Amino acid sequence: MNAWTRRSPPRAEVLRDRYRSRLPERLQDLAGPVEGNVDLPLHIVWSGRTSYRLDRPKSRMTLYRTVLAEGLGEDLVALLHHRLLTEQWPVLRRLISPYIREVWEDAFPEPLRTAPADTTAE
Repeated sequence: MNAWTRRSPPRAEVLRDRYRSRLPERLQDLAGPVEGNVDLPLHIVWSGRTSYRLDRPKSRMTLYRTVLAEGLGEDLVALLHHRLLTEQWPVLRRLISPYIREVWEDAFPEPLRTAPADTTAE
């Protein structure tokens, strides 16, 4: 069988597996900061904005979106906080990849799918 006839897994499943492998065991394992500034390392954000303010909702939302998409498992635990993630989830879930959203909501259905809508504006 050559490379052209060998079937690789669908891209969607590869992405789901990637994000699934980065999940914490429990949502409460996300013990990142809840205030102050967060500076992302280069392996997460290699160009553009690298510093985020947690007291500014849009900045915090961008930080969480970036870390969910690009962070490794240890980054998620160190940079995200379970309460802030849950509070932001109703809006954040619309800003992230459907693969990330599916993986997180499958892993933590109760806290994420029932999170109240965040009405905080910057």
